[in-house]
Amino acid sequence: MVLAQPTTRGSWSVADSAALYGLDRWGDPYFTVNGRGHVVVHPEGKGTTGLDLVELVQGLQGRNLGLPLLLRFDDILEDRLERLHGAFERAMEHYGYSGNYQGVFPVKCNQQRHVVEELVESGKRWHFGLEAGSKAELLIALSLIEDPEALLICNGYKDQRYIETAILARRLGRQPVVVIEQADEVERIIRASRELGAAPFIGIRAKLSARSTGRWGSSVGDKAKFGLSIPDVLATVEALREADLLGDLRLLHFHVGSQINDIAVLKDALQEAGQIYVQLAQLGAPMGYLDVGGGLGIDYDGSRTATAASTNYSLQNYANDVVATVRECCEPNGITVPTLVSESGRAIASHFSVLVFDVLGSSSVPGAVPPTRDSEPLIVRNLRETLAGITALGHGANGDTKAPERTSEGLQEAWNDAIKFKDDALSAFRLGYLSLPDRAVAEQLTWACAEAIVERLPATGPIAEELKALSAALASTYYANLSVFRSAPDTWAIEQLFPVMPIHRLDEAPTQLGHFADLTCDSDGKLARFIGQGQAKPLLELHPLQPGEPYWIGMFLGGAYQEVMGNLHNLFGTTNAVHIRLTHDGGYQLDHVVRGNTNAEVLEAMEHNPELLLERLRVASEAAIQRGDLKISDARRLMDHLETSLRQTTYLQA
Repeated sequence: MVLAQPTTRGSWSVADSAALYGLDRWGDPYFTVNGRGHVVVHPEGKGTTGLDLVELVQGLQGRNLGLPLLLRFDDILEDRLERLHGAFERAMEHYGYSGNYQGVFPVKCNQQRHVVEELVESGKRWHFGLEAGSKAELLIALSLIEDPEALLICNGYKDQRYIETAILARRLGRQPVVVIEQADEVERIIRASRELGAAPFIGIRAKLSARSTGRWGSSVGDKAKFGLSIPDVLATVEALREADLLGDLRLLHFHVGSQINDIAVLKDALQEAGQIYVQLAQLGAPMGYLDVGGGLGIDYDGSRTATAASTNYSLQNYANDVVATVRECCEPNGITVPTLVSESGRAIASHFSVLVFDVLGSSSVPGAVPPTRDSEPLIVRNLRETLAGITALGHGANGDTKAPERTSEGLQEAWNDAIKFKDDALSAFRLGYLSLPDRAVAEQLTWACAEAIVERLPATGPIAEELKALSAALASTYYANLSVFRSAPDTWAIEQLFPVMPIHRLDEAPTQLGHFADLTCDSDGKLARFIGQGQAKPLLELHPLQPGEPYWIGMFLGGAYQEVMGNLHNLFGTTNAVHIRLTHDGGYQLDHVVRGNTNAEVLEAMEHNPELLLERLRVASEAAIQRGDLKISDARRLMDHLETSLRQTTYLQA
């Protein structure tokens, strides 16, 4: 991949930055850039009140909340709910759909208490519900949902206690729907219903033959982890009929994978599921609900294409296809259209949080040309001559008069020479014929050759793969105050792309190419894939660090799954998090502050006793004092540092 070199023109504008980082595509309608070069968040959508992220972070630092910081905008959660319900309402009106839409939020997407509470509270006007996939999630949902019309979809593996809990919850005025996902759950539901003299609302999850695409395409179909085959569906209907429970079968559920990127996949699945729904109703089940599952995708890179990091449809396209297809299946067969249910988690939660982290420093290859010394070895002189030859070729991409083919051939030949001389230097060093200072000069000159070649690559014509790769080899490493495994695990585990960009200095041209290395002692602890024009790129355009000035980076669209799936690699814990809500005067208030894990807390999570650790170190320091190896004042300083560290966050402090 040929990386575009950072511009050096002096007329750089904030619009250029918005286009470069894709903010004007993936950021719509919540993020813009202001005239000061700062990213602005509009929690209620573009054209409404905006908050300057830089000013916001500065205000939070004044409240003793250090970076990295997770900013959660609760108004965005409410706005996502409004947009989702609004899309279905418009679709139903357009297609004359006589049913309703009733959404649920899958708790697994973000189980944080304040997040789930906010969604339940904001969703009351739509009778918005929750989806639980485990006993613990079921407990969360039962405690939060008080609306008797809100649905509680019970998915996942279910033992007898799980099923009985759902049945008894119906007597509390809740609406739990126990979705049969495995054939052996049928008998447990029948047995529990007989023992308790009551039944839950029952749903069936069907395995569809429709094939999905993208990263989760293999999670559906005949080999899917959950769901009943068509023969199993029919057997379940007959088992429920014999147990006099068919009257409680109210819902059909299907799922065609997370982050559906191609709308055609959804259309095929809807047609198949619609016909299954009709047939179940004709077999005597009262039905009433069709749950289209999750999968409503997010356009992470703004390309609006059927790729892993994007979607080729809008929210309104999605709602239109669901409504129109289900209506076309039901009405010709005289079946009342169902209440439509979706389990959209990613589409609701992704936008509402922004992770802001600071850059601690940077490093790059030693490409400065060292001064010439007397009596330099032949290998070093050869490298200097190679560099001079490259310089003589001129700037191929910036006004060189030579043909691009000739320039490219000359640069390739020069690079071959430079690599040969570098290898010669290494061989001579190993054999003891080259000093360490001379080897260092040889390495510097090799990198200087690489930099000179990159500057002279022609804008047109064929370029050798070796030369294309030099930009990446010359890139800077920016050291980030975060743990990828804690805050962005999907970037490591499944190479998920999230928009990453500076949140300030956007009125300046970025003149560096770089990637980020995190705090963990792991070579995978890095951010080295970034959104580009239709494809991922390994480097990001960044600004040179200014002495004494912070450089703040934002990771966007990470509100779904990242906090839930993060781990304690190297014992880096959760970051500080704040829930922010707009006020009527255009300002903001902090609804909740969630302090990040302290070092003591992560130690306890791994079954270490912080007090015992301190006591062991106190005994060791006392012994060192007795030996005369440690002063009492230094021992006290050591213990003060240790005690303070236990109370502090796991991330680096300013």
